[in-house]
Amino acid sequence: MPNSPRAPGNSVDSLVQHATDNQVRRITLNRPETLNALTPDQRERIIQLLADASADPDVRAVVITGTGRGFCAGADLRGQASGAERVAGDVARTLRLGAQRLIAAVLDCEKPVIAAVNGTAAGLGAQLAFACDLVLAAESARFIEVFARRGLVPDGGGAYLLPRLVGPQRAKELMFFGDALGATDAERLGLVNRVVADGELDKTARAWAERLAAGPTRALALTKQLVNASLDSDRATAFAAEAAAQEINMTTADAGEGVASFVERRSAEFKGR
Repeated sequence: MPNSPRAPGNSVDSLVQHATDNQVRRITLNRPETLNALTPDQRERIIQLLADASADPDVRAVVITGTGRGFCAGADLRGQASGAERVAGDVARTLRLGAQRLIAAVLDCEKPVIAAVNGTAAGLGAQLAFACDLVLAAESARFIEVFARRGLVPDGGGAYLLPRLVGPQRAKELMFFGDALGATDAERLGLVNRVVADGELDKTARAWAERLAAGPTRALALTKQLVNASLDSDRATAFAAEAAAQEINMTTADAGEGVASFVERRSAEFKGR
């Protein structure tokens, strides 16, 4: 997809803000005037920040959120309806290298990722939230699988993520009608872990992230991999993966600390190593 117009002086780092505090990497989409619709530059920046978080031992949890009334209104489609001739394969390539890479970056991040959904999450923005390991939603949040409204097939991994979260029939209902789903209904369906008052979203996200950051980071990463892979595995494969993960995890300092703290009847102090 071609780059969307960028306001003068708006660097990608101002449009995707990021900071690390208490070993939590916070990624904030900052185009409130567009409900944080994603440009290609922003998308690539998020992918890079997630990769950096995976590689940085001093980052032990990630929070993704937005400013204003929107979490993320999806991909910025301005300029996409031009009369330029498409070559067969262009659309598939764009999705593979764009939206699908973004969702894979969240699923493959080696640190727990929390979505703090502060408002509208539509299209790719909804998939971005659903790909996260935990989803917190403000009471004003709403989720919209908007594709059918635009005559489009769901992308950004939606047809992969949603059936695994709510089952195929619920997923079809959400995708066929494209109706807005409020935070409470999203929690009822299992798309959201918890709904909080708008003013409590940031505080709750920080508390959850800091709790994760104090945990056994490598064990959490391996747990995330096991759970995600189990949805596509048979029992024998899942059991083998579990055994291999436990073998790897037992070489970490945190595993040693966990066992020692149990024997010594004290709280564990994990270092993420």
